[in-house]
Amino acid sequence: MNDVVVLNKKESIALIQIQNPPVNALSHAVRQGLMEAVRESLEDPAIKVLAITGSGKFFSAGADIQEFGKPSLEPQLPQICNAIESCSKPVFALINGTALGGGFELALSAHFRVATASAKIGLPEIHLGLLPGSGGTQRLPRIIGADKALKMMLNGQPVSAGEGLAYGVIDRVEESGELITASMNFMLETTAGKHPRIPTRERTEGLQDEAANHVAIGEHRNTWQKKGKGLYSPFQIIDCVEKALSTPFEEGLKYERESFARCLESPQRKGLIHAFFAERRCRKIPELREIEPRKLERLAVIGGGTMGGGIAVAALDAGLEVMMVERDEAGLEKGRLNVEKVYDRHISKGRMGPEDKKEVLERFIPSTDFERITDADMVIEAVFEEMEVKKEVFRILDQYARQGAVLASNTSYLDIDEIASVTSRPEEVLGLHFFSPANIMKLLEIVVPSGLSNEVLATGFALGNRMGKVPVRSANSEGFIGNRILGAYSKVAGYMMEDGTSPYRIDEAVRDFGYPIGPFQMFDLAGGDIGWANRKRKATTRDPRERYVEIADRLCERGWFGQKTGRGFYLYEEGSRIGIEDPEVLDIIAGERSTKGIRAREYSPEEIIRRYIGAMVNEAAKVLEEKVARCPSDIDVVQHYGYGFPRYRGGPMKYADMYGIRKIVEDIEEFSVEDPFFWKPSELLKTMAAQGQTFEDLNL
Repeated sequence: MNDVVVLNKKESIALIQIQNPPVNALSHAVRQGLMEAVRESLEDPAIKVLAITGSGKFFSAGADIQEFGKPSLEPQLPQICNAIESCSKPVFALINGTALGGGFELALSAHFRVATASAKIGLPEIHLGLLPGSGGTQRLPRIIGADKALKMMLNGQPVSAGEGLAYGVIDRVEESGELITASMNFMLETTAGKHPRIPTRERTEGLQDEAANHVAIGEHRNTWQKKGKGLYSPFQIIDCVEKALSTPFEEGLKYERESFARCLESPQRKGLIHAFFAERRCRKIPELREIEPRKLERLAVIGGGTMGGGIAVAALDAGLEVMMVERDEAGLEKGRLNVEKVYDRHISKGRMGPEDKKEVLERFIPSTDFERITDADMVIEAVFEEMEVKKEVFRILDQYARQGAVLASNTSYLDIDEIASVTSRPEEVLGLHFFSPANIMKLLEIVVPSGLSNEVLATGFALGNRMGKVPVRSANSEGFIGNRILGAYSKVAGYMMEDGTSPYRIDEAVRDFGYPIGPFQMFDLAGGDIGWANRKRKATTRDPRERYVEIADRLCERGWFGQKTGRGFYLYEEGSRIGIEDPEVLDIIAGERSTKGIRAREYSPEEIIRRYIGAMVNEAAKVLEEKVARCPSDIDVVQHYGYGFPRYRGGPMKYADMYGIRKIVEDIEEFSVEDPFFWKPSELLKTMAAQGQTFEDLNL
């Protein structure tokens, strides 16, 4: 035994408890301890039943992330699972809390599973580009059949103990009382032969309906062929479950381990593991280690438009009291409807009932009176994206918000220092760049102007965490992290369009790379008028050497702003969000090309991606040089959660590492022959290429 696994013998029961906080990860020491405890319990003739449980709120969350990428030391988890399953004495998994991944596979190898009502079980390996590699793909289908097993593995989300009981994978749920005590009679009954000990490998109830199982395999494979283009592990999972239906257990286990090894070596696994760690790193801000955030119970939102309504919903969902302030009754009514329609949609889809909506809206206080914000702990401005409008709002906020309240601007591009300058407390003003729809999109850029109080910054992060957002720190710079980089690859998409490749072929290439939508679909979704206003704002400061593509302006001049007007780069039929190609847009592009004397050329999908990603990585390197982003992985997180960069590729910085920094620089230098102003490799990229560095080397 060791410190992380404790064996206590109580009469005829051996209680084996994992004590490896915070999540009882299955580290090498835990695995050793489990094997020793099982061995000792089997050798003791007084012991009739073994019970494995966890401490705290976790049974076990699975593998120890500190061991990722390192050689696995014996005993490995599959050995332990096989040893438990082969025990000559009944083994119970007492699932006291969350059991995920290898933790749930450990429970699956026991002969019986008892859970608390609040417990959750799941196999989330797909999110890391892996599959359950300790028998999960072989044991679970034998108990619950292919369809339910695949849903758990391919969805990757945990299910409740109640759902597990309904599936048949949990034998009993204890609604009240301490789990070990509540399970005692059940465990003792097995010693009297009342409940036969059946190893999971010998379970067959899930295999009985062969026709349904094979239909499920076909349906899941077809679904993932449509939605999982470019992905690897989902198809390996499906193949493994199919093996469980038709081959002996040992052969299935061997196939699972081979499939697991293939996933482990795939670039997708490397990308997804990087994304996993990047998301955790972005929350760890060195200057906030000893800083407590301010009290945060009442939030005021200024503006009831789409963004203000979304922020209000996100805050209500986080349990906050929310005041919404609009300038007149008409605007306020629109804001109230923007909030209510979200909850009405939840009701229509069965996610909540009318009473739940009523309970939430009891914390929602709409008003046209700015004096209502005096009780707010934080005030978020969400008005029109125009500097003078925002400054006027902040003059009013400075007058009415109490001392110590945090003042925040939801802006996509504008200078937070300039906004803060109109107040008497600039150290309490920060940027909170929510992404639309704000109640759904998880990214939150937290923008830090000069002189910001660390308490205020900590409060911004506390809000993001409470709302379930992924908060990323950004310095105060035009467009911050995400929109600044977006500006670069949007330009190159425009250049390729004007040079002769249709926007529809560019979108197709970007989707094939793994994005959910292409850049021109994104422009239509966001609204062309927003980008147009920003371009007009910057027109007087644009460098005359910079190539400027006017095609988007031509569309906006016609009132074609995208989905909201039924027309943009795409044509949208009545009520449809799916655009179709528009011949008139192609005519406008051809006209612009003719006016400038550009001889049309077609870019291949490969070259489209080389240019698209090259521009993205080059601008991201400048963002790092200027310390707008803290580290490369923060940029990857922004691109995952705000802009749809395929997670399995790790993010643009991780992708650049795998593609090769030197090759990125060579691509940029190749493209610079035609446009030396735009295609200029950053100093950081050149230095990294010369010194053989990667972006991973620069992560904190």
